[in-house]
Amino acid sequence: MSALRMIYLALAILGAVVPMYFFVSWFIANGWSLGAMMQAWNVNDAASGLVWDLTIAAVALTIWVAAESWLRRDWLGLLAIPATWGIGVSCGLPLFLFLRGRPLR
Repeated sequence: MSALRMIYLALAILGAVVPMYFFVSWFIANGWSLGAMMQAWNVNDAASGLVWDLTIAAVALTIWVAAESWLRRDWLGLLAIPATWGIGVSCGLPLFLFLRGRPLR
């Protein structure tokens, strides 16, 4: 495996662990309510701006992953879509780059 692919894999793991640490910490402190978390994401204009920034990036990444997977007939890359929407762009993007960097058969 190339050094670049190892970096992408490390970033995907880090991009999964770090956000999940904060999400789980928030749920433990505030209860397991997704609705309450979504309200917290819009507590002020700065937070709302960040949420919209990441949402637009996630939509763009989803379209790119779907298009690349279709063109290359490489369906494993589609794993980046649930990683993006379930964890975040910080996991989905490096995961897709890691998967895309492997040799096709």
